[in-house]
Amino acid sequence: MTVPDLPGDVWDQRVAAGLAFLRRRLAGQYDVDEFGFDPELTESVFQPVLRTLYRDWFRTEISGVEHVPLKSAGLVVANHSGTVALDAMVLSAILYDEHPEHRHLRLLTADLVFRLPFLSELARKLGGTMACNPDAERLLGSGELVSVFPEGFKGVGKPYSQRYKLQRFGRGGFVSAAIRSGAPIIPVAIVGAEEIYPMLADVAPLARLLGLPYFPITPTFPLLGPLGLVPLPSKWLIEFCPPIPTTQLADHADDPLVVFNLADQVRETIQQALHRLLERRPDPFGR
Repeated sequence: MTVPDLPGDVWDQRVAAGLAFLRRRLAGQYDVDEFGFDPELTESVFQPVLRTLYRDWFRTEISGVEHVPLKSAGLVVANHSGTVALDAMVLSAILYDEHPEHRHLRLLTADLVFRLPFLSELARKLGGTMACNPDAERLLGSGELVSVFPEGFKGVGKPYSQRYKLQRFGRGGFVSAAIRSGAPIIPVAIVGAEEIYPMLADVAPLARLLGLPYFPITPTFPLLGPLGLVPLPSKWLIEFCPPIPTTQLADHADDPLVVFNLADQVRETIQQALHRLLERRPDPFGR
């Protein structure tokens, strides 16, 4: 007969596991890859926080995870929004939890993040790397699941009046990286992030002074001070769309027309998926 753990036993196990984790960290007995990714820290510290955020706070509904490759390389391309880029971290947490192989998502991250001392180290430990083709191709070539948000700061920093309207996708470098690696492109539509910090205005002079792409004014920030950093509990819907293969384009990675057309196809796929999800979610803060 199996004896169930008593509440005290569970807490004893958690304390013991926590102390063992601290001992390994202090002794340097953990692994990071060539990009600085720290799987143990991600799974033990950040993943539980992000799990609570997307499951309980944002009440996220997810569909189409079966479209993400089981073990091979794939380029996940999503819309970007929300003033603070929580959507990237939430997407990473979802793929680790909901994918049958519990895959880590390697985030292609803006240069600005790597110029900030604390954020730079944090981004690398969470699996982030520079948003450049060489890094993307190296990760895809080694079979990793890589994500890119082609709108960049134009998407995450757009005003609330432009919510769910995709911004320009830049020069399509992500398409070239996928073609060279033969990796499929998986478009992803994220509804809900636009409402977590609705940007009502951008104080551009202050942003330039601080070296930031924008300085947001939201309904809660800076009015409420640090409390204004708490995201509003919007309802999230995330859809992983069917993958777009690239192997048939292997000889066209440097063809601007091919790259532009494929980038446009990805953009249109995401925009149409956003429309579908918004129809399913009439109330941004409903259950």
